[in-house]
Amino acid sequence: MSDAKNEYNGVVTKEVVIESVVETPAGTVESVEVIVENETPIIFLDHVSVVFKTRTGSILHPNKVTAVNDLSLRLMPGKTLGIVGESGCGKSTTANIMCGLQQPTTGKVYFKGEDVTKRTAAQRKLIGRVISVVFQDPATALNARMTVQDQLMDPLRVHGIGDKQSREQRVLELIEMVGLPRSVLEALPGQMSGGQRQRVAIARALALKPDAIIADEPTSALDVSVRAQILNLLMDLKHELGLSMVFISHDIQTVRYISDRIIVMNGGRIVEEGPAARVFENPTDDYTRLLLSAAPSLLHPDLGK
Repeated sequence: MSDAKNEYNGVVTKEVVIESVVETPAGTVESVEVIVENETPIIFLDHVSVVFKTRTGSILHPNKVTAVNDLSLRLMPGKTLGIVGESGCGKSTTANIMCGLQQPTTGKVYFKGEDVTKRTAAQRKLIGRVISVVFQDPATALNARMTVQDQLMDPLRVHGIGDKQSREQRVLELIEMVGLPRSVLEALPGQMSGGQRQRVAIARALALKPDAIIADEPTSALDVSVRAQILNLLMDLKHELGLSMVFISHDIQTVRYISDRIIVMNGGRIVEEGPAARVFENPTDDYTRLLLSAAPSLLHPDLGK
């Protein structure tokens, strides 16, 4: 059996060749059947760049900063893509492009094979339903004046999903998914711990049953003792719900813990990409080696070995 790959608008096409033996009057011959299986990425960024104008320089010729430079990546169904790099490398800007918060200066953005670079209102609403974001600091991501129940109910109301009874039932399901007691439903974010707030943020991200979650440094604002719990929760939810996930962090050991495939960014570019095991066991870029040598794991002592 052989396997070839072609690419078009982010669609990875596998040509699986299956050989079978057939008896004929003239003797035995081999017949070949070709089965084509299409795998369409949830998100495909095709040579995207983002350039920001700064406040320096002249009015007619302001200085510019390139946050993302000619970047291409794919988020495949059911997989976790880890993006790692130091502060200012462009990883959060990349996340903003993927979820529609940032328009690329150049390049194309595809969602399930459809070009959504210049999104219509209908496309924005659709993408908002199937791609959710978990932000770095749950204290600022959650509304300080809304109870947990209202925050979980809000996306269901906005998208017109279900009636009051079904929404209330969905809220109970969500709070159970993330391992919180029902008593927190009447609490305000300021009455909970950082770990509990992040669990609420994750529950809210799951409210609309998304295909993918983009987690932008979801553990960096938490105590070390809580980080592993949140990572394990994300991994469990990914497997139980069949989610795709983008996990962004400056901690390469944390990315290793959760990702199927890893992208290493530096200066707005991808300097290394590959399966997680290969990147860690046999890094090909000097910057990746530097990150590995400089980042002992805070989650598990064996991860740094």
